[in-house]
Amino acid sequence: MTDLTHFDGNGAAHMVDVSGKAVTDRIAVAEGRVSMSSETLAIVTEGTARKGDVAGVARLAGIMGAKRTADLIPLCHPLPLSKVSIDIAPAPELPGLTVTATVGTTGQTGVEMEALTAVSVACLTIYDMLKAAQKDMVIGPVQLVSKTGGKSGDWQAKAP
Repeated sequence: MTDLTHFDGNGAAHMVDVSGKAVTDRIAVAEGRVSMSSETLAIVTEGTARKGDVAGVARLAGIMGAKRTADLIPLCHPLPLSKVSIDIAPAPELPGLTVTATVGTTGQTGVEMEALTAVSVACLTIYDMLKAAQKDMVIGPVQLVSKTGGKSGDWQAKAP
């Protein structure tokens, strides 16, 4: 367990001490998908959802999710976020929607969890907004696409 920073030498969970880490600009990008029928996707692209603007509401939910990550994930540090952007795009090849979150901060720890939380909450909101039309939508995969800054440097997911 020594490679896992959220566990101490005895295997007990603890919040990582980041006080000795350098303050750097950090950005993380995460992506997720919501697969649905072509008919349900048309509800989104044509703007006919009974609950309103699916992408607009999901975008706001994703931003709120990023801001609340430390409240949801027990060992995450509360961070002052300098940027949270959510892009929701139709993906006819799924069919469905692709959700991309970009989160930034200047600090001593990264924003990977905030980006992943933003995508997850946005995807769950899309499901909630459309569940009356289709209950068997599928969320996923949700994954980190890239991150910059910090001690470990830049990282990019391998292309599938």
